[in-house]
Amino acid sequence: MTEFSRSLRAAALAAGVTRAAATVLRRTRAGAALERENHAGRTVDLCAGPATAAGIAAGVLAGPPGTRAAALVAVLAAGACGGYDDVAGADDPRRGFRAHLGALRDGELTSGAVKLFGISAAGLVAGALLKERTVDRVLAGVVVAGTAHLLNLVDVRPGRAAQAALVLGAPGLLRGPLAAAPMAVAAAVLPDDLAERGMLGDCGAHALGAALGVAVVAGNGRAGLVAHAAGLVAATVRGDRISDFVRDTAR
Repeated sequence: MTEFSRSLRAAALAAGVTRAAATVLRRTRAGAALERENHAGRTVDLCAGPATAAGIAAGVLAGPPGTRAAALVAVLAAGACGGYDDVAGADDPRRGFRAHLGALRDGELTSGAVKLFGISAAGLVAGALLKERTVDRVLAGVVVAGTAHLLNLVDVRPGRAAQAALVLGAPGLLRGPLAAAPMAVAAAVLPDDLAERGMLGDCGAHALGAALGVAVVAGNGRAGLVAHAAGLVAATVRGDRISDFVRDTAR
C-alpha cells in the first residue's frame, strides 16, 4: 500500500469514526452531560471532543507501524486530559499556566495542572517512541505538547481550532496518515462548530494538536524540531496575551 493510499484510508476512517461517535454520544445521556453555554450564550455540546480523539486514533491505525504507538499515546492522553479539564474545570475561572502552577504551589491540584503535566508526559513518551537520541526526544516532547496547547489556545470562538488544524496540517499532508487523520477530523467537525451546534472543548482541541505535533515530529530532523519547539515555547510564554488578543479581535 502506497503512502497516498494510506493517507486516503486514514482520512476516511478518521472522519467516519468521528461522525459516528459524535452521533452516538448525542443520543445518550453523555450528550446532555456534555452540554455547555458558549461565548454567545447558546447551548452547545462537547460531544465533538471525545469523537475527535476517537476518530484520530482510528485514523492513525492506518499509518506505518512505527508511528502508531506514538500517535495513539499522544492523542488519547491529550484527549483524556483535556476531557477531564472540560468536566472538572468547567467552573474554574483560572486560565493559563501561571494560574494553575500558582495554585499548585499553594497545595491545590487543579484540573488545568493535571492537563499540563499529563499532556507533557505523553509528549515525552511519544518523542521517545519516535526518536533515538535524548535531545531529540525532549524536543519532540516539547513539539507534541506545545502543538496541543497551541490548538487549545486559539479555540476561543466557533471553528477556530479546526480551522487552525487545517492550516497547520496542510504542509504535513504529504507526510501521510499522521497528518491526514487530524485534518480529516477537523474538516468533519468544522460545520457543526461554525454553526454553534457543538464545540471541541479542551478534549478535541488538545487531541487535534497532539496529532499534528506527532506528524511534525515524524517529518522533521533536529533542526526542524528546534525551530518548531522554539516557536511553540514563544507562543506558550505569551499565551495569555495571545488568547486575549484573539478574543478581542473575534468580538
